[in-house]
This record gives sequence, C-alpha cells and structure tokens, in this order.
Amino acid sequence: MRLYGFLASPYVARTLLTSRWKGCGLELTPPPGGSIKSAEYLAINPLGKMPALEDGGLCLAESTVICEYIDEAQSGRKLMPDSAMGRAHARLLARLVDTYVVPNIGVLFRNANPAKRNAAEADGALAAMRTALGHLEHFMGEGPFAGGAHPGFADAVMAPTFWVLHRIAAMFDVHAPLAGFARLERWMKAVDADPVAGTLRKDYEQALQAFLASRA
Repeated sequence: MRLYGFLASPYVARTLLTSRWKGCGLELTPPPGGSIKSAEYLAINPLGKMPALEDGGLCLAESTVICEYIDEAQSGRKLMPDSAMGRAHARLLARLVDTYVVPNIGVLFRNANPAKRNAAEADGALAAMRTALGHLEHFMGEGPFAGGAHPGFADAVMAPTFWVLHRIAAMFDVHAPLAGFARLERWMKAVDADPVAGTLRKDYEQALQAFLASRA
C-alpha cells in the first residue's frame, strides 16, 4: 500500500490521520516526477490531484474514499461506527465539510494576499463560512469526538480542514473561527488533545507554513 501526496494538503493529512489511528504505519510518498501534474503521476491518477493510494496494483483517488478503504482493509480499531445510522452520520459530517466549508476556505486562500484581495469576495466567504459552521454544529453529537468517545472516520476527515481554517482565517484577523459553536469548539479541543492527531497537526502546520512561504 502506497500513499502519494504532500503533507501540506489537508486531503493528504486526513488519510495519514486515518492510517495512524488505524495503526497501520502508512507512510507518505512524493508523487513520481515530483508533481501531481507530472506524466508519471498522471499515469497513476489522471485526475492530477492528491492523494492517491496504490494497493495490489490498483489505484484509488478521492481522500474520503481512501479513508474508508484504509479503515476497511487494515486491521485495528474500526473508525466507522457499527450502526447504519452511525456510518451515515459520519459520512454526513464529512460531506458537509467538503461541500460547504472547504469551498469557502478556497475563496479565502485565493484572497490571502492583502495587496490583491477582493474584499467583497473575502467578506462573503467569511459570512458563508459562519453559516456552514452553524449547519455543521447542528449535526455534531455531544462528543467529545464526532462519533462519541473515540476518534473515528469523521474526525479524520474534518480535523485537517479545521487546521487549515485556523491558519487561513487568521490572515483575515479571525483568530477564533469556531467561537460561538460550542460543540465544534469542544470537538476541536478533543482532537488536539489526542496524541496522534496533536503530533500530526504540528507536522501539518509546518508543511503548510512552508508551502505558504513558497507562494509569498
């Protein structure tokens, strides 16, 4: 099993977090050719996105699909809940993050440079982000993790998105983006207190900072 990508991507980070919570020791491999647009990598994953997972001569793309596969294919504690409703709820939280939170992070990322910022666009994204977080807050359980007492699939998908949100939001003088969302704040504290997630967050933030510096 081989995982391709760079740690600065939250999509890559979520697959690594899944593998570490599973205890399967999956390591990250840079894309062949040094880029996700290289001919070598496109031969593996023609989407030209990361991550990609190779296993048994076959390739998977899309991070949530990869996370579910790792959970099903590897031994260790199951990260998906046992019940059908529990699994549906985990997938719902993951979908809410990717459909409504992530696009607004993308808008903020594109407007991160104050000299080139479209203020109206950025303000719109910040407002839409609060709406999206409110919807996510509604569907969060009582915690401390997304599925209850232990971290699981939804936590792995969500956590890196919120790590990058905290970094990007600070560029717009929003230093507590989860303020006012009690369940999300409690959840974030639980994730950061987890030794596996806490260690990966430090590594991820270093990789993200290096990436942002390379674009400055």
